[in-house]
Amino acid sequence: MRQDDLPKIRDLTIFKGISDQSFDELMTASFLQTFPVQMELIDEGEPADFLHIVVDGCVELFAQSNGRESTMAMVYPVSSFILAAILKDAVYLMSARTNKKSRILMIPAESVRDVFDKDPAFSKAMVIELSNCYRGVVKEHKNLKLRTSVERLANRLLRYRQNQRSDQITLPYDKKILASNLGMTPENLSRAFNTLKPYGVKVDGNKIALTDIEALANFAKPSKLIDDQSV
Repeated sequence: MRQDDLPKIRDLTIFKGISDQSFDELMTASFLQTFPVQMELIDEGEPADFLHIVVDGCVELFAQSNGRESTMAMVYPVSSFILAAILKDAVYLMSARTNKKSRILMIPAESVRDVFDKDPAFSKAMVIELSNCYRGVVKEHKNLKLRTSVERLANRLLRYRQNQRSDQITLPYDKKILASNLGMTPENLSRAFNTLKPYGVKVDGNKIALTDIEALANFAKPSKLIDDQSV
């Protein structure tokens, strides 16, 4: 890692409050690397050698079984993956690849566990990170279990609108990944978009115009306990 990268890394929330000695120990054998799009970073079933932190870009977590593949989550800055495997010294349960050009900080798993045992501030940061991940999984599970596919799409569009602060939104990744992330096939996603046309949803490639927010929200019925990312 270049010396001029260290101050920017030190300012990341996950490292605030930890001692300089702990930070130096974590950084000694760490790498801050830029990866091109569609670069596979980890494979499910392999030992967890590094804690990965997305500094810039976007990473897709996915899993495969019986010839099927599904997107499990999309990781944006600044977030880690997959922390539980690191702390348990276990294998990865998911694979990961870049969805766009990304900068990834990779910290050796052994260093993470050593500092976790010694530095209370770092331990607290790791527990909070794990808690956020767990709550995200619960929300996603509720989203899949309690909503139809069309309701899931409607609520996701409302989230994009909030994040982008515009009624003219751009899908952050292609429709195939969006469908997989919502537990749908691409064909079902296309039908879901058609179903939402009467609620003011106009599709032009990856550009979506939301022309009747009230109607879309009445249909979607967003829930704070599922859709609010701050809860």
